[in-house]
Formats: sequence, structure tokens, C-alpha cells
Amino acid sequence: MSISTTTQSASTASTQTQRLTAAISAMILGACLVYFAGFSHIDAVHNAAHDTRHSAAFPCH
Repeated sequence: MSISTTTQSASTASTQTQRLTAAISAMILGACLVYFAGFSHIDAVHNAAHDTRHSAAFPCH
């Protein structure tokens, strides 16, 4: 029984680590995209992000 318990604990820890890694990666990617679109010197990128915020009823100014 201790073998299956050890395997299950390792599997659970691995799954939690994968979830945490995915969540942190998603937050970093999202922050980079928002920063890039919000402070972009390319007018088309900035305007597209601005229009998207307005269409989603998200206040931006």
C-alpha cells in the first residue's frame, strides 16, 4: 500500500506543479501582451487594443 500512496502523492505534486507553471506562464504572457499593446508605438496595434477594450465595455480612460 505504501507504494501506491507514494505514487499518488508524486502524481498529485506533479499535477499541482504543472498547474502552477501554466498559471504563471499565462499571467506573464498576458502582462507582456497588455504592456506591448498599451505602450506600442505602432498606431495600428495600440488602436486595435483600445477599440477592443471599448467593445468589451472595459473603461480605459
